Amino acid sequence: MSVGDKNVMGPVELTVRNLAPMLEFYQHSIGLKLLSHAGNTAILAADNSPLLILKENPQAKPPGRTTGLYHFAILLPSRAALAMHLRHLMQTGVPLQGAADHLVSEALYLADPEGNGIEIYRDRPEHQWPRANGQLSMASNPLDFTGLLAESAPREALGPGLPAGTILGHVHLRVSDLAAAELFYRDILAMDLQLRFGQTAGFLSYHGYHHHIGINTWESLGRPPAPPGSQGLNQVVITVPDRPLWNHIQAAIKRENIRTVRTDSTLELHDPSGNALVLMSP
Repeated sequence: MSVGDKNVMGPVELTVRNLAPMLEFYQHSIGLKLLSHAGNTAILAADNSPLLILKENPQAKPPGRTTGLYHFAILLPSRAALAMHLRHLMQTGVPLQGAADHLVSEALYLADPEGNGIEIYRDRPEHQWPRANGQLSMASNPLDFTGLLAESAPREALGPGLPAGTILGHVHLRVSDLAAAELFYRDILAMDLQLRFGQTAGFLSYHGYHHHIGINTWESLGRPPAPPGSQGLNQVVITVPDRPLWNHIQAAIKRENIRTVRTDSTLELHDPSGNALVLMSP
């Protein structure tokens, strides 16, 4: 699956305690565009496609050590765009929590003012993704900051928004049981397992992408979902790429008697760790 194919992921919906500083951060530090703001809800977009929904609840409590969001990942269309964004973060004083060369991609990691994890990344061309014995290879090697920054001029800064072609590339979730989560995303949601890191993390996708969903138990092994009304993840929207996959998912849900809320074009359900998902029909 190439970057130019149909957008699969998003938007992600978060509960936040204080909407105003979050809107300031996501517009001016990240470069998202405010599509709408009504009452306690704001919708932000990249390239006119909704990417993030923020719902304010001043009484929301931190989720603690629970399942939920590890990070959501904004996919930029080029290495030059990632370099420009890195310069912007440096110029505006936004601290990075990490950076890595994943072989298939280069990534920057940070958090918003309420601690929600964010990845900003670019993909290498698919023909450059390394494979061994037919399996995708990924790693967390040091990022070449010098080479990356050379892709943009020192005075070049982020424009009024993110570049055309920016999408929500993937979402990485905290789960309580890796095997149960992998079984759900593979057998129920019909994703292909692209890579597993030992017994603690896995990466799954549609149509050969390196991952649309990441799952890990690094901080959540055996932990419960966050209590209702907590800060953090409300739900993740996934657009199923094609009709055969949609039919497979519906049959699997019926076979396994999984509780869902249905409309003509959506299925609302939870993964085994309590993470809320909304599946959109093709």
